[in-house]
Parts: sequence; structure tokens; C-alpha cells
Amino acid sequence: MTDARLPAHLEAASLLRRAQSAGGFGTIIARGDRDRGVLILLIANRGMHIACLERGLAPSGDYAWQAVGPARAAAATEISAWCAQRHDFDRDSWLIELDIPHPERFIAETTSIG
Repeated sequence: MTDARLPAHLEAASLLRRAQSAGGFGTIIARGDRDRGVLILLIANRGMHIACLERGLAPSGDYAWQAVGPARAAAATEISAWCAQRHDFDRDSWLIELDIPHPERFIAETTSIG
């Protein structure tokens, strides 16, 4: 098990910069624990929901991204309700929305990094 993880606020800022450098934009919907909050990404392309990813502790003891939440092209009301429920369950979690071109590439790169 490794604990070489950056604080959550630095990871969140890095994800926002990655989205901007890819020609998109991002915003933090809900801030969690500054150091150890779980990161949840709401990924969209031109306003259409693509995926939700959560970075959490895997059975191996390492951190990994996994798909969670509403399915691709889910309605805004469904996404909003899921986000509210998820954040109510864990107030330490970060909800970060990224609207980016080529979201599949971004997801593949992000999940391969860990």
C-alpha cells in the first residue's frame, strides 16, 4: 500500500488545468476535505454528460479511478440528484465538473495514471 498521494485540493487544481489545456473548462461543484477527500469527476462534452469517475481506494490498497453514477447522456436532473445524494453521504468528497473535447481520451489518460 502506498501513501504517495497528493492532497485532494492539489489534485483538483491539476484536473482543472488539464481540462483547460485540452481546450475545455472545469469547475468545482463541491469542495471536500482539503487533504484526503475523494475526487469525483463529472465529465461532459459540450454540455452532454459522458461519465462519472471516482478516485478511491482499490482492494490492492492503491488508488484507482472507477466509473460511478449516472450513465452516459443522463438527464441533468438525474445527475444533479445523484451529486446531491453522493455529497450528502460523504461531505469530504470533491465534485468536479469537466467539460472537455475528446472526453474518451481524457478518461483513458486519467484512469491509466491512477
